[in-house]
This record gives sequence, structure tokens and C-alpha cells, in this order.
Amino acid sequence: MATLSDVQLLCDHCGETCTDNSITNGDKYFCCQGCKLVYEILNENDLCEYYSLNNKPGVAQRIPVRKDKFAFLDDEKIQQQLLQFRDDQQTHVTFYIPYIHCSSCLWLLENLHRLDPGVQKVTVNFTRKEAQVVFRQSQTSLRKVVETLTSIGYEPYISLEDLQQKKPRVQRDLIYRIGVAGCCFGNIMLLSFPEYFSGHSYSDPKLNLLFRYLNLLLSLPVFFYSAQVFFRSAWSSLKAGFLNIDVPIVLAIIVTFVRSLSDVFSGHGAGYFDSMTGIVFFMLAGRILQEKTYQGLSFDRDYTAYFPIAVSVIKAGKEIPTALPDIKINDSLLIHNDELIPADGILIKGHAVVDYSFVTGESLPVRKSVGEIVYAGGKQLEGNIEIMTIKEVAQSYLTSLWNREEIKNPVAKEASFIHLLSRYFTWVVLWIAVITATYWWVYEPARIWPAVTAVLIIACPCALLLAASFTNGHILRILSRHRLYLRNAAAIERLARINHIVFDKTGTLTSKTISTANYIGLPLTPDQTAAVASLAAQSSHPLSQSIAANYGNNDRLPVRGFKSVTSQGISGWVQEHFIEMGSAAFVDAPKLVTTDGSTVFVAIDGQVTGYYSIGNQFREGMPVLLKQLQKKYALSLLSGDNNREMPYLRTLLGPSSTLLFTQQPQDKLNYIIQLQQQGNRVLMIGDGLNDAGALKQSDVGISIAENSNNFTPASDGILEAAQLPQLPHFIKICKANKRIIIISFIISLIYNITGLFFAVQGILSPLTAAILMPASSISIVLITYGLSEWADRH
Repeated sequence: MATLSDVQLLCDHCGETCTDNSITNGDKYFCCQGCKLVYEILNENDLCEYYSLNNKPGVAQRIPVRKDKFAFLDDEKIQQQLLQFRDDQQTHVTFYIPYIHCSSCLWLLENLHRLDPGVQKVTVNFTRKEAQVVFRQSQTSLRKVVETLTSIGYEPYISLEDLQQKKPRVQRDLIYRIGVAGCCFGNIMLLSFPEYFSGHSYSDPKLNLLFRYLNLLLSLPVFFYSAQVFFRSAWSSLKAGFLNIDVPIVLAIIVTFVRSLSDVFSGHGAGYFDSMTGIVFFMLAGRILQEKTYQGLSFDRDYTAYFPIAVSVIKAGKEIPTALPDIKINDSLLIHNDELIPADGILIKGHAVVDYSFVTGESLPVRKSVGEIVYAGGKQLEGNIEIMTIKEVAQSYLTSLWNREEIKNPVAKEASFIHLLSRYFTWVVLWIAVITATYWWVYEPARIWPAVTAVLIIACPCALLLAASFTNGHILRILSRHRLYLRNAAAIERLARINHIVFDKTGTLTSKTISTANYIGLPLTPDQTAAVASLAAQSSHPLSQSIAANYGNNDRLPVRGFKSVTSQGISGWVQEHFIEMGSAAFVDAPKLVTTDGSTVFVAIDGQVTGYYSIGNQFREGMPVLLKQLQKKYALSLLSGDNNREMPYLRTLLGPSSTLLFTQQPQDKLNYIIQLQQQGNRVLMIGDGLNDAGALKQSDVGISIAENSNNFTPASDGILEAAQLPQLPHFIKICKANKRIIIISFIISLIYNITGLFFAVQGILSPLTAAILMPASSISIVLITYGLSEWADRH
């Protein structure tokens, strides 16, 4: 009678065979003390739901973690290299965790706060195997977080020599596998030549037998090593209860291999080792092609793709506009009021009041003193500051912040019809294979194997699934080429559906850099003029910039106590003078007769001295643009300025347009909501300064960028100001996007139907099918590229 020790038990955590049945906890058996420890940790924290999501989902813990393995994480310098953000309350860090493999991993990592109360939030990027962890350093530490992750089987990959580079590429493993498959495939083809010509008496029977067994030996590394990529993927999908696109491929490989073994050992033939190894080789080639394509389509692109703008670098006492890619460590950056900080740096001048809501989601600003670190992604709120960069522009983190979906209000997403089809595609393929096998078993059994394997390979829906990704990715690249940088592919579809366009005026229809500022009022002394210019230079608002530019780029005086009230004005102390600039109500000015254009009143030491009349210069091409748009879309204008230009704007936007002036940020937001309640799909275009609420609420919000990095994270896209006249063309490209996807889908479907037509007849060899399958993906890329380029040029 068998005892318990004779029975082969599987670990209740990871599913591996238990070599020692003495490691138990209640009725649970474990292969090692590490797996038992992980189970006890989860059980103590009421997290055993983890085991109900997948069968034995854990990672084996047979390799013990060395004590003090992560002691180096206590080093402040090393932490500074790893961390993406840190303030008095929280720390952000992203880990590459290669052990993420299923939905249970996702669930467990996102519940890490139940194992370590100091952890606030974990966001997992399943496809990139990355986890962003936000934790309170007052309750835990970077080292403890890493040790907790390691204790449950998810040790992060941390290599200090790779800190300044991207995580290790997973491509290398595929390269090794395709190398083995290619070598064996080539040699099997060579050794199979006598078999190919056996019908013409060119082969020696003894050599023929030797070559068959050599082919068998060469096929083993391909089957047991190179093909494991497909086996693991198919097995994971089966454990999760669904069939992915690798299941028919795996069936084709197994069926071909088993049939070939039967032929060789029975002496009935040489089998299909050339086809089996060819299938693996060409499918791996297709897999690498797809991964390369996905890298090219990745929305986690380099930061330069999103910022067609510059920052002021202080060199030899002068402000030099410098493109973000050219910023180096130890550069001194001048950050204006309301500008985004593009790189981590040390505050060397001024008083920083930084809004980190883009990073942390918390709206309360943080005050920083000279000598403290300020992080990329924060927005300076009060006056100018200077920072010395300690890192180059934080490309990956800024981009990840820009891509965060929670920046926008969550919107229910409709499933793509392509993905709905693919859900049932594998079942359809399997049924076709069964019907094909049944038919040939009745009429001509010799054709069963080549027909079934060809069906399983040729019907892979990769090209169907890639149609949308390829098209969206290339449309995004085309728009980027024209200096329109959309947040993600979803914005393409929303932009194509808009029917109402709302414009801001100042800084959007009018230029921020080309304007006149005429002072009218009591004469100003040179000291007063310098003080006014210095205060105006603190703000990035177009009107303030016009006034500052009116006095040239002379040396600015230091400003103390700078304050900015949105849509009202600015104030601050310059030397012994208290300066206020803004609306009449802001400076408590009496009603004055003003010239046409926007007006900025000035008060010095509580006395109103006069005002600046700002002559707006409309951007080149605006009349033509607005006349084009009014033929197809309803137009509205929301401006914080007065209505003196209303007659001219009416001629530009048309008699049916809505023109609203002296609008506060809340007024703009309320108007967008009103339009949406009426069933409109709204595109809002603003300069990103006081339009954040309206941009965020609109279906598509586009922020105009000119020569400073003051875009708003509430927008769906950034458009270089000079490209605004091309807006109708951009909308047309977005509308073409769906048509291109449908065309690519139809072509791919025709390919699959045609391939199946020949495959079920048994006249399409498995090797030919394996070559055609990745070729279909390439053809979709070429078709998508050609149609997208055609749409851009017409």
C-alpha cells in the first residue's frame, strides 16, 4: 500500500513537485521553506484570495534570499539614482519585475499595501513587467519595499550600471531561440535533399536512413528549446481559461513532430521535420518582427516627441532658449511662473512654490528653499526661479506622467470589434481543423497531417489584431511629424468625431510673441519702469510677456512675494516698490478711456499710474483657417479679454458662431459642459494657462505651445503654434484612421480565407504556411504605411 511519502505532491504555492513532504502548513504542502513563508505572509494578511485567481500561481522560492542583499538601497546616492520623485510625504519608484506572468501576479502586487502599510499604491504595467510603487518614507523604506516584493517571489531587477539606461531587453532570449531554430532548420533542409530526390533514385537507402535519424536529432533542440515560447504562452492562456493565438500554432508543432516521429520509427517516411523546424523558425521571426513593431509603436516614447518647446538656460548672464534634448547636467534653468519643471534640479535662486499635482495628484503646492531639490513634472506657481540640473530631462518619467489615463476623467471604453472577433477566432480555427481532419480521414487519410497543420498555422489572426495597432501607431507618428502630439491612440478616434470647436483668443488665435504694448498714463521713472518690466517677466501669460518684451531683455531686478491670481493679475515687491498689474478690478482702478485691444492696468505703491494697451497680432493663417472650419463645424470663442475686437472676430468666425468675452476659467468650464449636455462633441483649443478646466472637460483638449514649456497636463495633445492653420488637415487624417483600419482588416480577412481555402484541400504545405503567416503581418504594415501616407498627402 502506498504511503503519503510515495505520492508525488505539488507545491500549493508554485505548483512544483515537493521533494520533501515534511514542509507543511495545515493541509498545505510546499516544495521549500520559501514557498511556505510566502503562503504564511499571505495567510496572515488575509490575501489567500491570490490562490483562487489561478491554479498555483506563485513563483518558486527554492533559492533563498541572502541576508542584507539589499542593504545598498540604504545609500542615499543610490536612492537618488533609482527614485523618480520624493517629497516630505511620499516617494515614487518604478521596478522592472521579470516574474510577473499572470493575473494573480497583478492582483497580489496591487495589494502590496496590505503586506506593507507604508505602501500607498502600486500600478502594474503587465506587458512591460513594470510596477510603479508609491510609498510613505515615514512608514517604510525603499529597502523594505524591495525586501517585501522579494519575500513574495517578485524580486525587482536592479542593476546599478543600467540605472541610466532602459531595462534589459527581453529580445535576447528570442534571438538565441531563433538562432538555434535557424541552424537546425538549415541543416535539416540540407540533409533532406536525398529524400526530396528519392523518386529519381538519387538516394542510398542506408544514407537515407542515417539522414532521417540525424534530422530527428536536429529537431529535438527546436522542439524542446526554441518552441518553448509558444508552449508557455499557450499553456498560460489555457490555465487562465481562454484560447490565445498561440494555441493553434502549438497544436501544429506538436502534430507535425509526433507524425514525423511515427513516420521515422515505423519506416514509412522521413516525416515533416523540415516543416516543423521551419514553422518554429518563421514564427519566431514573425514574433521578433511584431515586438520590434510594438517598440516602434510604443506610446511610452522619448520625451522629445511631446515637447515642441524650449526652456530658458542662463549662460553668461543671458537667457538662451534651449531645446529640451540639449539640456545637460549642471545647466542653470530659468523657470517662469506657471511653467513645468523639465528636469530634476537644485533650487539656486528664488522661492519655489511647486504644484506637484501632475506627479502626486495632490493639489496643495509645496514650498522649496534655496538648496533643496525640485523634481521634474512640478509646475512653478509664484514668480521665476533658477535651478541647476542634477539629471538630464526626466524623459521616461515625464512621458509616463503625460500618458497617465487618470489625468483625464475616466471614460468607458468600447471594445474594438477586431478584439471581439479574435476572442472566438481560435475556436473557429480549431473547428475548421477538426472538420478538415474528419473529411480527409474519410476520403484520403494521407492528406490529414499536411492539411491540418497548414490550417492551424495559416489561420493565425495576428494580422487581424495588428491592423489597429499598426494604423494607430503610424497615424500618431504622422501627426507628430506635423508637430501635433496626441496623448494616445484613443484621442485619434475622439478627434475624428468632434462637431464643435471652441477657441481661446489670447495666446491661441493671437500670437504670444508678436504684439505691441503701449503705456498710457502718468510718466514712469527709470526705476519704476525697470520694476514693472521685472514683475511682468515673472509671468508666462502672453500679456505680461508682451509688456516685458517691450522693454527688451535688460537685467531684471529681483522680485519678492510674487503672486499670481488666475485671470486677474500679478503682484510683487521690486526693490522698495509694491507693483500690481492686471485688470481694473484687480488694481482697484477707476473707469478709464482705453484704446482698442487688451488692457493691463498698473498700480505702484497702491496708486494707479496708468495702463498698457496690448495690440493683439493674430497668427498668420487664422482668417483662412476659421473660414474653412465654419463650413463644417460650429465655432465658439471664449476670451478673458474685453469685447473691443468683437466685430472683427465675428467676420472671422461667421455669423452663427458664439463669442463670449471677459470669461473666467469657471465660465469656460461651464460653457463646455453646457455644449456637451446638448449632445455636442467638443474640441477645445487653448494656451494651457487658464484653460486647464475647459481643456480637461472637453472631449479633446489641445494645448498650443510656442516657446515656453507651459503646456497643461489636462490636455489630450500639444500643438506647435505655427501648425494651428493645419487643424482641418489633422482632423481629416484622424477620420481616415478608422477607414484604414477597416481596409487592413478586410485585406487580412481575405488573406485568411484564401489561405484556409487551399489549406483544407491539403495542397498548402505547413512550411509554406509558416512563411506566409509572418508575411501577412509584414503586408499589413506596408498597407497601413502606404494608406496612412496617402491620407497625409491628400
